[in-house]
Amino acid sequence: MTDLSDLSCLKAEELALRDEERQPCEVWTRVMGYHRPVASFNIGKKGEHYERKYFCEPATVRG
Repeated sequence: MTDLSDLSCLKAEELALRDEERQPCEVWTRVMGYHRPVASFNIGKKGEHYERKYFCEPATVRG
């Protein structure tokens, strides 16, 4: 196993994975008060999930 604690010395080409090295990522989301994997959604719910808009709320400055 490679120690990835210091990635500053690595180039992007060294970090790139070939397709056969990749693993699928399971995405979970909160629905109606509990968490579920998106893969288990029906086709309509999957469409709603992919249409969502995400935003980043800036931190407030206390002063």
